[in-house]
Amino acid sequence: MTKRTPLARAIRLAIGGAAGLSAALAAPAVTAQDEDEIVVVGSRVGGGTSNLDSSSPIVTVDRAAIEESGYTNLQQLLVKLPSSGNGTFSTRGNNQDSTANGGAAISLRGLGADATLVLVNGRRVTVSSFAESITTNFVDINTLPVSAIERVEVLKDGASAVYGSDAVAGVVNIVLRKDFEGFEASAGYGEASGIDETTASAIWGTGGDAGNVTILFDYFKNSRLGNAERGTLGSANQTAQGGEDFRSSRGFPGSFVVDGVNTRDPSCPADRSFGANCVFDYGPFNLLTPAAERSGLVVLARRDFGPAELFAELAVQHNRSEAQGAPTPLDGDAGLTVPATHPNNPFATVNTIGIRRYRTVDAGPRQWDIETDNLRALVGLRGAIGDWDWEIAGQRGRSESTQSGDRSMGWVRTDFLQQQIDLGAYNPFGATFNPPGVIDQITTSLVRQGESDLTAFDATVMGAPFELPAGPVRMAAGVEYREESVVDVPDDQFQRGLIFGTESVSAAASRDITSVFVEFSLPLLETLEMQVAGRYDDYSDFGDTTNPKVALRWAVTDNFAVRGSWGEGFRAPSLAQIGLGPSQESQFFQDTYYCTEQGLVPCPTLDYTIIFAGNPNLQPEESETYNLGVIWQSQNNFSLSLDYWDIVQSNKIDEVPFGFLYQQFCNVQNSPVCIRNAPLPGDTLGELSSINASFINIGEQSVTGIDLDLRYSFPIGSGSMALGLNYSHLLDFERVELNAAGTALVSRDLTGEYEYPEDRAVLTGSWVSGDWGINTAVNYIGSFEDLPDVDFDGVLDYDTNSTRKVGSLTTVNIQVTYDGIKNTRLALGVDNVFDEEPPFAVGDGDTDLYGYVSSQHDPRGQYLYGKVTYRF
Repeated sequence: MTKRTPLARAIRLAIGGAAGLSAALAAPAVTAQDEDEIVVVGSRVGGGTSNLDSSSPIVTVDRAAIEESGYTNLQQLLVKLPSSGNGTFSTRGNNQDSTANGGAAISLRGLGADATLVLVNGRRVTVSSFAESITTNFVDINTLPVSAIERVEVLKDGASAVYGSDAVAGVVNIVLRKDFEGFEASAGYGEASGIDETTASAIWGTGGDAGNVTILFDYFKNSRLGNAERGTLGSANQTAQGGEDFRSSRGFPGSFVVDGVNTRDPSCPADRSFGANCVFDYGPFNLLTPAAERSGLVVLARRDFGPAELFAELAVQHNRSEAQGAPTPLDGDAGLTVPATHPNNPFATVNTIGIRRYRTVDAGPRQWDIETDNLRALVGLRGAIGDWDWEIAGQRGRSESTQSGDRSMGWVRTDFLQQQIDLGAYNPFGATFNPPGVIDQITTSLVRQGESDLTAFDATVMGAPFELPAGPVRMAAGVEYREESVVDVPDDQFQRGLIFGTESVSAAASRDITSVFVEFSLPLLETLEMQVAGRYDDYSDFGDTTNPKVALRWAVTDNFAVRGSWGEGFRAPSLAQIGLGPSQESQFFQDTYYCTEQGLVPCPTLDYTIIFAGNPNLQPEESETYNLGVIWQSQNNFSLSLDYWDIVQSNKIDEVPFGFLYQQFCNVQNSPVCIRNAPLPGDTLGELSSINASFINIGEQSVTGIDLDLRYSFPIGSGSMALGLNYSHLLDFERVELNAAGTALVSRDLTGEYEYPEDRAVLTGSWVSGDWGINTAVNYIGSFEDLPDVDFDGVLDYDTNSTRKVGSLTTVNIQVTYDGIKNTRLALGVDNVFDEEPPFAVGDGDTDLYGYVSSQHDPRGQYLYGKVTYRF
């Protein structure tokens, strides 16, 4: 028997406690400025209006760059930034039920979406009501229409001392268009092989210095793109390309327990027969891009009343999307049996037949219709008393999502199925497609509902309390309060155990947070400025935390500056990690204990169920961030910035590795962690059914890298040319994890490993002459190693094994614009001009099963689009 270590006992207690379960709002970054100025989101005291003036590295994507990109959502735009390429995800290709399809999140420095704070006009917004991968609450950046965005400010530095939780790797502030006067309308259409997108927007504004109202409407729709429409990317069997066979052991035909012996259906074809299993290729049933439709309305208003200005924001959006997975998979947990007297029984002279692994393909793929409604309303006052500016505001936000499926959408209830089998009406043998009338008797309707709420209030003052010899000291201080909650309620039929094979999720948690902060900008010398910030946050669940930050900027000359910063940060446990009820996900690995007992060689790699539950005793993650950089801006339109960054996270919240749990707890029949079916006669171990897992503050990771940004513009012929290079190099990414025995923590290097390329870059060029413009972008993603779990035994071994490389990928985008028609702009463009395919990858046995790495590479292929914009 495996020895239980103290660490193993602690994890076991965490899982047991979890199984019993059934930062702060940020004020605007600076005071009002001219619309052409760039806000440095890293500071509340203002003063910096460009990357040269900032003590922390920032990237700003303005309105012109957004239009030149041709992208129809923020995820497409931000995933191309080298600093946010690793870990930025979308639900493109998502065929599970954890997240409403069409959503997306941004991750800076590869630390994950939950380590990147997303703000809208400097304030927090609600997270998605359905968590990504069950546990990651995130701000869905695709709920913000591109047509409503004035610019995106990316602070690539820790900022918990300024903004609170989640700002570990940095902050993304999305600034909406405001003070618009006139009318603008646009419409666009794009198409790749098998998929098309339609966009439309309109913005109207009126007012003047005393006030303004801006109203914007946005619409987006894309069609469905199935796996089967991308050739080899549509199959879970990648052996022909040199990959793995990830076909499911829940087959059609299936396999049975016949008089205590595991037996596959006699009609199973030879190319799908693996021992007692008849495997099934679920790949063609899944979607690369689900159909989605979004429509939204944004209203921004302000009115000057003399001593104060009243301002308000209102945003509503309705999203519709879909999800689709392969037909319902069933295994021994369902407890289904077939009478020996069944009229279609192919086994002669038997007493008992149990359904071991089977799939109801005749009922069709499992499908969801998903609707999400987002609401954000804010009202506030701002003004000045003497030399002090002040602002107060209140905000209410809500995101509601509903997933629904009717009887025609493949949802099979096991008790209904058992009834029809007992009656002899349903035939589970021979890959039979049963009559529609019988299918109607075994299917059901389902509804899952989720809601995320945010209520927040803040008050801020800013001014210059005193002067130093080198100039006035600027100060900002304030208090903030917010309440947040998440509820995710699956259909009762899930909780009653009547629906199998679907990743059911449940969660319920809430908390309130009170925060105070202060920040100073101290001119130590005429050329040397120091920023000092501190923040105290009090959470109703885990307690309080205090985080400082110090930053320096030395202007060596008018065009050259050196900057550096140090800060501490934190990430509060997500509400999903605290309040998650028993929730399921699938994972491919080998049940080696069972194979050894059965003498199965080779041991098959099969899909098993991991059941997660939250841990209410989690503590916040802690972080320490360093940044050192130089900036040079010459007078001949050349600029360069070079930054070294270093982030260390400790007390990191991780899922307890299922491979560790397997090694520790799955070598016995009866375990509270590892659940097995009853052994067959003469055996001591039954087939593995599921593994119970939870979360624990156990990990640590550190990441360092270099960012380079070059910009140069110059006249050429009758026009002008602008060139740019944005490059990020990952120097080191170390993660502390459990070793396979669970006896100690080991340090593993992710640099250049799966999903962590060392190099990412974007080279841009823009030429304008008269009414014509040409914009190009060359996007580069470096190579990285394949197979993080080379033997698929559930224990990551990328640190001890060198595997094949997933090749680098370079794609080219081109857009041509024409302004020669009065008040009108025409744009035509091509993304991925040369129709580059994703480089082949064997995969990780979890999210990447189809021959490419979905988090890094887009299988959409060449995409052509056109857009017309009319202004007056």
